Amino acid sequence: MKKDILSLLPEELEEELAGLGEPRYRARQIFRWLSRGVRDFEEMSDQPKALRQKLQENYTLYRPKVLTKQVSRLDGTVKYLWELADGNAVETVVMSYKHGNTVCISSQVGCRQGCAFCASTIGGLVRGLEPSEMLDEVLFSQLDSGKPISNIVLMGIGEPLDNYDNVLRFLRLVNRPEGMNIGMRHISLSTCGLTERFEQLAEENLQLTLSVSLHAPDDETRSALMPANRGRGVEQLMDSCRRYYEKTGRRISFEYAMIDGVNDTPYHARLLAQRVRGLGAHVNLIPLNHVEERQFKPSTPEHMRQFIRILEDEKVNVTVRRKLGGDIDASCGQLRRRREQ
Repeated sequence: MKKDILSLLPEELEEELAGLGEPRYRARQIFRWLSRGVRDFEEMSDQPKALRQKLQENYTLYRPKVLTKQVSRLDGTVKYLWELADGNAVETVVMSYKHGNTVCISSQVGCRQGCAFCASTIGGLVRGLEPSEMLDEVLFSQLDSGKPISNIVLMGIGEPLDNYDNVLRFLRLVNRPEGMNIGMRHISLSTCGLTERFEQLAEENLQLTLSVSLHAPDDETRSALMPANRGRGVEQLMDSCRRYYEKTGRRISFEYAMIDGVNDTPYHARLLAQRVRGLGAHVNLIPLNHVEERQFKPSTPEHMRQFIRILEDEKVNVTVRRKLGGDIDASCGQLRRRREQ
């Protein structure tokens, strides 16, 4: 079977070429070509024809196709629905901020976590994305939009820690100086709280930002919203976060979708402040995006203000996520769902 050349690190590509009887130094040249977005080995004009033929015979080189592209008239946010080699589709969003352009990528086709307010999990998990597919989300979003990408967030469709090995390989690929050269401190990985992976991730010492989708500080509310909480619990999640913080020295960001009458009461705010104390944490409140298949509504402005006041009084570092792409399908999973219906 042909190998996925886009998922190979430069040093692995060296070994592959040596096995084909080719000089090792060509691996760096080929890696650079791949990082520019070539769609065919024949585009590698500085490589011998015989080598290009060997690459064609031994490796796959598939690039994603744009199925849908939406551009916000309000703020220029760009949302893509990409078709993959097997016909599945994933979503990617490019957002512009003062500090640069951020791409939000998917890590799986579908999701098995079952969060009650999310469109991505409707229909369950199909498969994890390959490292090459995640890399192409970043690369081709940059090439198509014309916006140089400086930051990556793994907050699109899927749970990154449920596709752990492929995500780690993607991170190493996108970080390579001879490739896209995006530093780990410019990458955020969002998880619903698969605590069994936290210690393993801490050992990698990648210096990325771990972003925990908390959404409720108590087990009753969180388990109703997020099935991943069952069998783990908020106490265990916070203990894992504390150990991660002590091991890496990297503060943790907590994502908190504000849902009217569900998790936005003064009780929830005070308990949240207790939970994150001592973690150097940042709480990012998210105005809930409407999803047709879900009944939840975003918190009222008054509830939002009250929640913020309580957190600030408790000396919690809190911000409200700027809502981008309000005139396009802002919630992850909506474009994919529409295609499947």
